[in-house]
Amino acid sequence: MASSSSLGSTSIAATLLVCAMLLQTCLATRRLTALVQEQPITMEYHKGALLTGRIAINLIWYGDFSASQRAALTDFLSSLSSSPSTQPEPSVATWFKTAHKYYATSKTQFPTISINSHVLDQSYSLGKHLKEKDLVALAARGGRRRAINVVLTAADVAVAGFCSSRCGSHGASPRSRAGRFAYVWVGNPAAQCPGQCAWPYHQPQYGPQTAPLSPPNGDVGVDGMVVSLASMLVGAVTNPFGNGFFQGPAEAPLEAATACAGVYGKGAYPGFPGSLLVDPATGASYNAHGARGRKYLVPALVDPDTSACSTLG
Repeated sequence: MASSSSLGSTSIAATLLVCAMLLQTCLATRRLTALVQEQPITMEYHKGALLTGRIAINLIWYGDFSASQRAALTDFLSSLSSSPSTQPEPSVATWFKTAHKYYATSKTQFPTISINSHVLDQSYSLGKHLKEKDLVALAARGGRRRAINVVLTAADVAVAGFCSSRCGSHGASPRSRAGRFAYVWVGNPAAQCPGQCAWPYHQPQYGPQTAPLSPPNGDVGVDGMVVSLASMLVGAVTNPFGNGFFQGPAEAPLEAATACAGVYGKGAYPGFPGSLLVDPATGASYNAHGARGRKYLVPALVDPDTSACSTLG
């Protein structure tokens, strides 16, 4: 897909579409909490529709991303659909298989997910201060049906609620004749809140003070984005339309990943991410191998078989 240009004048129909989509926005977010859940966590299925069949991931890059940043994030998404046999263990592909268990309990076939297109908006066509309606408008630039549209905002873009209450979010468009899609938004926290949305690769802003770890892709902001992207993608798959799998009220749900915030390895507790792997060549900490030799940090997920946060390794 070609790079997007400035939106220009917006038609009344497009405005109404964005407003309607806002009503459907899922309030699930990667919250800025690092509480380790110790009680059994039961993800209730609320009998809503789930994604199935072929689902395209369309990436909307908003603002200035370097080629290396785009490559690291794109490779992470490619890792989700790669065969575990092509990635050394523990792998991103194996991590993502925990989400498959939710579909088994719902008797819905797990979707086949693959990257479809990239939309570049390096001109900041909506400005550098975005509201929720702007995220929805950006998401609509991706596929209109059978898609998860991923909006990624650059480090110099301020988004309502970013850093103060969330690192990312996901939602869905309303039903229409054109179809329906899920969407995810994640911001680069490098310049605005690395201590909140890029921990443990940056000194935490609050709580127990521990030394930051070295990021596996050499970019604190991007490696922090991977954690948020992983959390929100699992949320978009297991609770795409706000009535799938979650615990608590629909307005502020705990989902498969967000219920395990701050947990990345065994023995995790507030201020300590858990035992992680360390690259002997770079000293970088990670817990999952990805496509093209990449290494990533992915969050623990609630395993529906054990009702507990499950980590790799």
